[in-house]
Amino acid sequence: MVEAIKKLIIENVGKALDRDQLEDVKRSFCKKYKLDSVLSSDILKEYRNLVSSGLINKSEAFEMLLRKRTVRTMSGIAPVAVLTKSYPCPGTCAYCPREKDVPVSYLANEPAVMRAIRCQYDPYKQVVLRLKAMENNGHEPEKIEIIVIGGTWSYLPKKYKYWYIVNCFRAANDFSKFRLKKIPEFKENNSFNSKISAFYKQNLSIDALREALLFEQKKNENAKYRIIGLTLETRPDFINDNELLEMRELGCTRVEMGVQAADDAILKLNKRGHGIKEIVEATKLLKEYGFKITYHIMPALPGATPKKDLEIFKKLFIDERFQPDQIKFYPTVVTQGSLLYKWYKQGKYKPYADKVLQELIVKCKQVVPEYVRIIRLIRDIPGESIIAGNKITNLRQVMQQRGVKCNCIRCREVKDGKIIDPVINVVEYAASGGKEFFISADSQDHKTLYGFCRLRIDKDSPIAPAIIRELHVYGQLVSVGGEKKVQHSGLGRQLLAEAENLTKANKVDKIAVISGVGVRGYYKKFGYKLRKYYLFKTLK
Repeated sequence: MVEAIKKLIIENVGKALDRDQLEDVKRSFCKKYKLDSVLSSDILKEYRNLVSSGLINKSEAFEMLLRKRTVRTMSGIAPVAVLTKSYPCPGTCAYCPREKDVPVSYLANEPAVMRAIRCQYDPYKQVVLRLKAMENNGHEPEKIEIIVIGGTWSYLPKKYKYWYIVNCFRAANDFSKFRLKKIPEFKENNSFNSKISAFYKQNLSIDALREALLFEQKKNENAKYRIIGLTLETRPDFINDNELLEMRELGCTRVEMGVQAADDAILKLNKRGHGIKEIVEATKLLKEYGFKITYHIMPALPGATPKKDLEIFKKLFIDERFQPDQIKFYPTVVTQGSLLYKWYKQGKYKPYADKVLQELIVKCKQVVPEYVRIIRLIRDIPGESIIAGNKITNLRQVMQQRGVKCNCIRCREVKDGKIIDPVINVVEYAASGGKEFFISADSQDHKTLYGFCRLRIDKDSPIAPAIIRELHVYGQLVSVGGEKKVQHSGLGRQLLAEAENLTKANKVDKIAVISGVGVRGYYKKFGYKLRKYYLFKTLK
């Protein structure tokens, strides 16, 4: 079989094939060599061996043909979701299911949860196996965003939080030795794979965990597989100065908050445990510390109507107290194990019809500003677990087939396209007592986004009067030092320079960057110096 695959590669690597033609080639080779099937992952493995041995030249086009779910790294990063183990939740939300040994609000048959359970919720195993799966599918996940899910991060035991993130960094640092190899068994008695886990079980002190964290972070700055972003999930009523400083020490750059609905009556009815006041205060603090902010929004909650949901959504971008950077739509669904399930059985709650929900999302998308990214339109809950509510698990694809687009970042990003005569544009808007500048590199017709920078001017910030909250160049993921595509084309440098010019124009001479650990070196090249958990520069 291996020899047949090698012949397939050598005969076709230089041809301009599309996916259908590649499938024809695979069927032909299976028939010729009497094989049941040939997987793209098998072809990719032998292709890499041939390239590394110098028998064929590297072909980006051929690699793209073999790559599964190309959209996964189309935004320039490899997202790796990891789940924390089950801990008590501070909330009593009506809509959250509660399964034994599964974090509150999650279900055991969700894909991310199933992966975590297979890994015994071990962060090291989850990261390594996820990166391995990406490489097997043809991706080069060298720029990683770790997304920690599992409920209210801020409510977890402090030692567990530090231990967890240490192991995420350690997994990224160690992954080079696993590349293109079979992943070994992760056994508790394996001293290498369980070293820090064992230390934690022996009641390692917070100071020792912090020392281990600093060691792994320093190592990751120059590692092959770098964590360039770290996202944590929490509640608005758990955000305070100490919590945000701790998050920065861990390397966090983005915070996802369960806002659900910016309406006190709806929040109270659904037993959320906080109101608009806490959302507003948390949003302001997060921006002052430079974090990117993702709101989780839940249309169709008890007490809501389509009209009210649309009004609430519009308020997020009209009222300067909100202004999130990203949105995740999580339409309300009824699942067993929740109070909402009892209400539904009692006839006290009725979800929106599919058509009503879809029309609501269309209207919401129409009002999304160009500086906001819609990450998701639905939770990844299997249809068989949904008792009532939207069961269309590929809702984004359904909307795309209807031709629904908006002006959000995700709809405009360049994906695998080329840069053609980029133009730098600036959108200024008020947010949480400061001024936000969305600096974008766009196509001439403003329909395609190549990259952007988020700059905040806020003289009351405890970090710096000017802070860069995000710098991102879109396009197909490029390995560190790899061939130029959209990334590494000088756009980042241009966007950074524009941010510095705007800072000086606002009569500010000190600027900070909230940087992921794996990209600290990038900013250091432009004169930024690491102090505590941020990079700083004095402008001349």
